[in-house]
Amino acid sequence: MAEDQHKPAGPDLTQGIANNLLADGAMLAGHAGEDEVLLVRRGNRIFAVGAHCTHYHGPLGDGLVDGNTVHCPWHHACFDLETGEALHAPALAPIDCWDVEQLGDKIFVRKKRAQPKPKSRAVKGSPPGKIVIVGGGAAGFAAAEMLRRVEYQGSITMLSEDDAAPVDRPNLSKDYLAGTAPEDWVPLRPDSFYSGNQIDLRLGAKVAAIDPRKREVTLADGKSIAFDRLLLATGAEPVRLSIPGADQPHVHTLRSLADSRKIIASAGKSRRALVLGASFIGLEVAASLRARNIEVHVVAPEKRPMERVLGPQMGDFIRALHEEHGVVFHLENTASAIEANRVKLNSGASLDTDLVVAGIGVRPRIGLAQDAGLAIERGVSVDAYLETSAPGIYAAGDIARWPDAHSGQSIRVEHWVVAERQGQAAALNMLGQRAKFAAVPFFWSQHYDIPINYVGHAESWDDIAIEGDIAAKDCLLRFNQKGRTLAVVSIFRDVDSLKAEVAMERERSA
Repeated sequence: MAEDQHKPAGPDLTQGIANNLLADGAMLAGHAGEDEVLLVRRGNRIFAVGAHCTHYHGPLGDGLVDGNTVHCPWHHACFDLETGEALHAPALAPIDCWDVEQLGDKIFVRKKRAQPKPKSRAVKGSPPGKIVIVGGGAAGFAAAEMLRRVEYQGSITMLSEDDAAPVDRPNLSKDYLAGTAPEDWVPLRPDSFYSGNQIDLRLGAKVAAIDPRKREVTLADGKSIAFDRLLLATGAEPVRLSIPGADQPHVHTLRSLADSRKIIASAGKSRRALVLGASFIGLEVAASLRARNIEVHVVAPEKRPMERVLGPQMGDFIRALHEEHGVVFHLENTASAIEANRVKLNSGASLDTDLVVAGIGVRPRIGLAQDAGLAIERGVSVDAYLETSAPGIYAAGDIARWPDAHSGQSIRVEHWVVAERQGQAAALNMLGQRAKFAAVPFFWSQHYDIPINYVGHAESWDDIAIEGDIAAKDCLLRFNQKGRTLAVVSIFRDVDSLKAEVAMERERSA
């Protein structure tokens, strides 16, 4: 019985299946030996690829086929059916591909193919000799990975203030903090990746200044590094509390692996925790601490959690969901002082606590760009190619404000997948591709066993159209303004969420 549980599901595709079992545009899951394989038909072509996303192992068969691509239902990664290449972050590694043969009225999966090179991306002129990346987060890592993926041969220097190599930051407030994911899941790549790809990753490297005219980066220790192209991917930093007692050792923010480790260590000796702020990070922390059987209280100034981003209906749902799991809310309230085992509130009440986590927002780290004289507008201003006002200097991730084709406005988005996709686009544009960044913003948030997916970007709206039932955890909400859908939020409506993203992408490219 135990052996049967490990056998791949579905038909043995090496033995063949009837041709009529696979309609045009349809997917069929099976296996080839011990490998789980997904068959996809597009017109007269049939593709056989790995059945799971290389990001979090999402089931591609539950996703969406669009053209010669397949999209993951969980976090909207996208793969080329012909080559297996990961086209859209958050997946960075390809899926496997197999040869397919049609004989008579049957389809057979044959041998697994050697991983082909990524499709050629035309560039103009000679590639730059030296590329420097400032930042070791999502955008910086994705840029470095893409440069080597397309076989850029020049030098890559990656400067990170962090003491850890690039990590999967969303995990720090979700599974890793909850204790359901081991730490060896957290690094985006092992240390050998950097040395093996000739990426000069320098940890604990603080950049003091950038000189656009000299094309030089100066470190805090006085050393200088020359560049031909520069990517600023400095990210954001948590807003710090300014109330009495905020500097005590049991008070934390969450941004880095070191931060998450400190919270986990504090959680191990805590019975009660207080989360300040009902942000996505704040409430994911609350859910993770509840998974550790810690009593959790949330203090926040708003009337409803998440209402500014998700609207009142979803805000009420999120509050009820957390209350079902034992979280106690103190809304329309803020902390006024933190003592050794107690937090005083502006309402006059006080709460006993052993652990405090502040999730009151982040600020883009634009100081380097500002001091270098780059154009600033509530972030670092970039054009459609992610190039700043200084030629040869690009910006990506939390600091970048770019012209969004869908909304017609310049926007800045603080989300992991956006940062990765911008890092990839900036890498190609630094090599001369001149491809406009037109990806649709996407993020996901996990609260206990409930995933919330968000596609698009809506800073305001005049209507929320609700499909399905929010309370039943089966819904899709469209945030509309003047008859146009700017964003879509969903719970367990994965294919509909993917269709909304594809529709927005087509609108942007039209």
